[in-house]
Amino acid sequence: MKTDAMISFQKTLIGRIGLEEQEGALSRLYFETDRVPTDSISGESGLLDEAFRQLNAYLAGELQAFTLTLAPRGTPFMLIVWEKLSGIPYGSAASYRQIAEDSGNSRAVRAVGTACGRNPLPVFIPCHRVVGSDGHLTGYRGGLAIKHALLDLESRNRKRFGA
Repeated sequence: MKTDAMISFQKTLIGRIGLEEQEGALSRLYFETDRVPTDSISGESGLLDEAFRQLNAYLAGELQAFTLTLAPRGTPFMLIVWEKLSGIPYGSAASYRQIAEDSGNSRAVRAVGTACGRNPLPVFIPCHRVVGSDGHLTGYRGGLAIKHALLDLESRNRKRFGA
């Protein structure tokens, strides 16, 4: 059950994006293809304005790291995985297997994939940086075209940030 959740939408370089704030923290990113709860309150806030400012700067290749308060909700294992995803450096990638090992369970490769798929804050928690063990791009909630675009953006701008 949601309480005091506010959503704002903007057109970005990767399509129309919705950002949700709940209890003073960014709690969810919605892609155009995502279902938005019907009980959502549309509005604006300083946090949502700043989140869109940072997202647009990132998409323009002008920002490497976000400085926002995030409040993803998930199982304890998902929270561990999302923390590990946040540690993947800008312009780099890790495999699902690497994330499983880093999360303390090398056999939880599929569970890592599930955690990536249920990441409520893609881009901010960079699940787009997770690839198959062979380096191939695999699923992404926003679609593989967006995943590819984000990885390409970071690859092009990596040297700019000294990464």
